[in-house]
Amino acid sequence: MPAPVPITVWHWAGFILVILLFLALDLGLFHRFARVVKLKEALLWTSVWVLLALLFARGLAHWRGEEESLQFLTGYLVEVSLSMDNVFAIAMIFTAFGVPGAHQYRVLYWGIAGALLMRGLMIGAGAALLQSFQWVALALGAFLVLTGIQWAFPRPVILRPEKNLVVRLARKVFPVSPAFDGDRFLTWVGPRRALTPLALVLLAVETTDLLFAVDSIPAVFGVTQNAFVVFTSNIFAILGLRSLYFVLAGAMDYFRYLRFGLAVILVVIGLKMLVVRWYPVPTVISLAVVLAILALSIGSSILAARSRKPATFT
Repeated sequence: MPAPVPITVWHWAGFILVILLFLALDLGLFHRFARVVKLKEALLWTSVWVLLALLFARGLAHWRGEEESLQFLTGYLVEVSLSMDNVFAIAMIFTAFGVPGAHQYRVLYWGIAGALLMRGLMIGAGAALLQSFQWVALALGAFLVLTGIQWAFPRPVILRPEKNLVVRLARKVFPVSPAFDGDRFLTWVGPRRALTPLALVLLAVETTDLLFAVDSIPAVFGVTQNAFVVFTSNIFAILGLRSLYFVLAGAMDYFRYLRFGLAVILVVIGLKMLVVRWYPVPTVISLAVVLAILALSIGSSILAARSRKPATFT
């Protein structure tokens, strides 16, 4: 097998440029006008992003080797799985603010565009810390174990967007219009520029993603410490989050035990980071374990949801 192609700054720049091109085409061509995204369209775009991720993994296998390709697939699967919980949180935000369906995609678009920047900075900082200090890996492993245990015993969450610190600061610093103005984030209130409620929704979505990134990025670093693999797997998962939202937002009952499954995944990856110096776990085993936990939690959720439906008689 030929030697792996070294990752250079040009690979980073090329990948980011292609992603920016996709984002520009998305909003400028495919979703130029505000409209409700139908389930069939959401399923189509979800399939497109999954296919692109698989093609990217195939390219990594060819140019960088099977191990790196498996690391990407495992990190991508972990990130997509954790993003499902993010989807439900975003759905609660949209409901709390009463966001019309036609304007939800625009919020998700700009929310994810901001998330790409924030996650890129977090991944860069995390990679630098892991290379400089060996104890950081142990700290992240312990953090994931504790986070997983916390996720396994969730407390009832009452979402109060008005309590969001960033939203409260925005209300104090900037004037806010009393009603939506189409899909605009800025409008006029008398002679002054003002934020619309849609802008506050965007801030709430951004801060929610930041909180989830604190869990998900260390989880992917538990799979691999290759910054390029961590970054690309995160980006593909986040880009697919927009269409995934419209697929999953109305099907929360079918993911009753998903959060418990995600908790187990976080604990498993955390333990892997804690013991890797003495018992390195092959990536293919990590991928198989993540797939098995997801299949079991989602399958159990679907069975539970169907059993709660009342029987019909004809």
